[in-house]
Amino acid sequence: MQQEEAHQSNKWEGYVDWRNRPAMRGRHGGMLAASFVLAVEILENLAFLANASNLVLYLSKFMHYSLSSSANIVTSFMGTAFLLALLGGFLADAFFTTYRLYLTSAAIEFMGLLTLTVQAHIPSLKPPTCALASTEIPCQKVGGQKAALLFTGLYLVALGVGGIKGSLPPHGAEQFDETTPQGRKQRSSFFNYYVFCLSCGALIAVTFVVWIEDNKGWQWGFGIATATILISIPVFLLGSPIYRTKIPAGSPITTMFEVLAAAIYNNCKSKNPSKAVMGMEASPSDRTETSEGEESNTKAMVPSRTPTEDLKFLNKAIKRKPVKPMLDCTVKQVEEVKEVLKILPIFTCTIMLNCCLAQLSTFSVQQAATMNTKIGSLKVPPASLPIFPVIFMVILAPTYNHVIIPFARKVTKTEIGITHLQRIGTGLVLSIIAMAVAALVETKRKKVAVESGLLNSADSLPITFLWIALQYLFLGSADLFSLVGMMEFFFTEAPTSMRSLATSLSWASLAMGYYFSSVLISIVNNVTSSFRLTPWLSGSNLNHYHLERFYWLMCLLSSLNFFHYLFWANRYKYRTTSPC
Repeated sequence: MQQEEAHQSNKWEGYVDWRNRPAMRGRHGGMLAASFVLAVEILENLAFLANASNLVLYLSKFMHYSLSSSANIVTSFMGTAFLLALLGGFLADAFFTTYRLYLTSAAIEFMGLLTLTVQAHIPSLKPPTCALASTEIPCQKVGGQKAALLFTGLYLVALGVGGIKGSLPPHGAEQFDETTPQGRKQRSSFFNYYVFCLSCGALIAVTFVVWIEDNKGWQWGFGIATATILISIPVFLLGSPIYRTKIPAGSPITTMFEVLAAAIYNNCKSKNPSKAVMGMEASPSDRTETSEGEESNTKAMVPSRTPTEDLKFLNKAIKRKPVKPMLDCTVKQVEEVKEVLKILPIFTCTIMLNCCLAQLSTFSVQQAATMNTKIGSLKVPPASLPIFPVIFMVILAPTYNHVIIPFARKVTKTEIGITHLQRIGTGLVLSIIAMAVAALVETKRKKVAVESGLLNSADSLPITFLWIALQYLFLGSADLFSLVGMMEFFFTEAPTSMRSLATSLSWASLAMGYYFSSVLISIVNNVTSSFRLTPWLSGSNLNHYHLERFYWLMCLLSSLNFFHYLFWANRYKYRTTSPC
């Protein structure tokens, strides 16, 4: 009997191994299991960014789209990829495990990259080549079946990336025992090193692979990405014997709609406020409403019988005898929905930051392409510019984890040291500075173009592209602070049953940022064209754009967004603040 009880206590409640058998303590999970996830992230991000960082030039030079159209296609593609992370997170929480979803998504991304590789390799699948400098014979833009093949490949990649982004980070974070301070600290380190590995993959992508694309051909660049994502699958499978995987708990979206519908219905129907039961007998699910993991963060996080006073209108969802059985909600369900709703304002405040980051893949690359990209005798491809923030992130991530955080823990006497919201706020401030710097650099670039008489020329300007590195540096720093802060914030503050979906909000914020960038460009062009003969951001020559004004506009919007963020961040109450 004692042996049986010991065996039961040795299980990870709510987790299984890759064969759907109960996960066991000491055998499954831990830093070793998470290390396989980190290795896979290097390969996965290499495959994705190898082409995404340079895609705007591929679309303009080889598919003959205009600069603004190429920029919008890239932002729409990347926005879709990150937005689909919500679908990945939902499927991981509701139906699949994060383990199975990664394998499926990697296979889908492989098929998309293979399609793009084949198109880049076979000339008949691309539009005819032309002289870009020629104004007499316009270049033939890709169309028909060739365009269909291009977008099929791109959006298969987007679907695969979405599934991976929605499953891989929570899969790694779930490997740690959050019932212990050591486990929670290891999980925090995992998120830091996740971004470190993401940056390592990006470093290889924007240097080696971009050089291959520019010098050996795009079929080789796509081919390397295809091989990389294929290699990531067996690397991920190597960790199978030691992974622990959370058992899907059903659709979290259904729970949210059920609680919201019940609250609205009962608020409308209830004529006597006393009918709304606030302290009543709990259902069996309420008495055992927190999982083992949730209990670790706080023992009074979710009251077992009485709903909290936050978002009180949702408390009406709880009635002793609901009019409709389908609207029968428990205290646990109501509290979980509250937790999700409380993090959504923070999510909305990060969208503007990611709109700024979208410029790294579009206008910043095009700016660098007009400048002198030589360092000594070495000619650097414009799409390799992200090497500056990537190197900085590779250096800063371990420094932050091993130097800054331990120091902050001693000063603040808390387990976390620097809060998630403080990290996100730091990222927002850095994005404001980055947009101001970008505007000043663009003003200088255009001044050089005028003074050198190259305003209407396609020749390189006599100004080094290293000036653009300044905005990359600030935006890269902003990305490091905000992305790690967002991922850990959404994961730890969300209910256990919704963690994959909540973590995906980090990527959804990126998606919304890319989409908003496209919308903002369209709005700016429409508004400015009504006052001028030509809009700010249109045409084939970047020297005629008013990009500096666009950057100043983004600086202003980012500043307003920061004050919006401060309002919500000051009102937010963490689920727990653990002492050291």
